[in-house]
Amino acid sequence: MTNRISFHKEIQRNKLKSFFLMSLMIILLILIGYIISLIFDPSYFFIIMILSIIISLTYTLISYYNADKIALASVRAIPASKTEHRQFIESAENMALASGLPIPRLYVMQSEQINAFASGRNPQNAVICVTTGTLEKLNKQELEGVIAHEMSHIANYDIRFMTFTAIVIGMIAIIAEIFLRSLWFSSGNRNRDGRAQIFLIVIGIALSILAPLLANLVSLAISRKREFAADATGVKLTRYPPGLTSALRKIKNEHLSPKDKHRFPKAVAPLFISDPLKKKFRSVFSTHPDIDDRISKLERM
Repeated sequence: MTNRISFHKEIQRNKLKSFFLMSLMIILLILIGYIISLIFDPSYFFIIMILSIIISLTYTLISYYNADKIALASVRAIPASKTEHRQFIESAENMALASGLPIPRLYVMQSEQINAFASGRNPQNAVICVTTGTLEKLNKQELEGVIAHEMSHIANYDIRFMTFTAIVIGMIAIIAEIFLRSLWFSSGNRNRDGRAQIFLIVIGIALSILAPLLANLVSLAISRKREFAADATGVKLTRYPPGLTSALRKIKNEHLSPKDKHRFPKAVAPLFISDPLKKKFRSVFSTHPDIDDRISKLERM
């Protein structure tokens, strides 16, 4: 007999994994900062930290406060119509009632692919966008499952969480870049033994090259965990796992033309319920978990 999965435990498990991975990124940031402070004067590292915080925060917060507008504009979405998209609006209203959240602004984008995304910095400024393919190919229960998944991203403040992740990644990348460039213009800490100094510089260079890559890998792992959490939270809202399961199965079995994939810019691809670019192979570089794994978990709830 297949072991059943509690959606409550699944939600908690994936949230804990996300926070653990986020902690790894912060530890990585502290580690690279500590090594650099040993190589150079600590006051010099303080200046690097201030610069990285200012640049990373400015860039990320501009994107954060305009995330919904940027995403909607990039896919040429239009507001949902009360006459043409009545089932979409009713499904969103039902899921908003189930989650206790305000009804998000609803949009539709032109695409044959079954897909959807949520964006916005908080529930009061949230949007949900679905493709025309989603509205044409899914029945009521499947559509509610997809909307519940997107409402779960809003309820779990995933945009805010991933924004914080982006800030940490940005800081790591900027610190690493400044450090590597500054090696050409600085002789390091002159109070330190020559061999020790060379050893620290080698460690610093290795960390500066590897840290941004590792941070991005951790960020992708966090993204995959948030998708699992949204699936489980979606089940909590609908109390009907077969709805989302059936929708994901239809997504898996879709055969789309390459032309339709061009409607999805790479920058917004991670927002969607499934990878709209339909990469053939899943790996540590994937933004979404394997769709078969998601279906398997939902079938045991």
